[in-house]
Amino acid sequence: QVQLVESGGGLVQAGGSLRLSCVASGRTFSTYIMGWFRQAPGKEREFVAAISRDAIGTYSADSVKGRFTISRDNAKATLYLQMNSLKPEDTAVYYCAAGSGGITPQSYAYWGRGTQVTVSS
Repeated sequence: QVQLVESGGGLVQAGGSLRLSCVASGRTFSTYIMGWFRQAPGKEREFVAAISRDAIGTYSADSVKGRFTISRDNAKATLYLQMNSLKPEDTAVYYCAAGSGGITPQSYAYWGRGTQVTVSS
């Protein structure tokens, strides 16, 4: 089992940047594929990006490709999401998740509580 805590969210102007972090408890962080999801008000939770256990493989949603970068540090049990060129439509609660991979929330067994990202125009 793993517990996840996100941080780094906030209010930023369009075109700005934020870096989200997700710290995992326990010694099993490196055994999970990690992902970032987001959920805007009134919308379903959607996939943002995922990264393999060894940090070599990554995959991102088309909506964030070229702007967001997912990374992880297994020694620090920490997942990151670097977000550049932010747009108002990126406004959402961002969640990190640990699981077996994929782009659906059902593929991830463990979730953090989320961190709010608000992008003003």
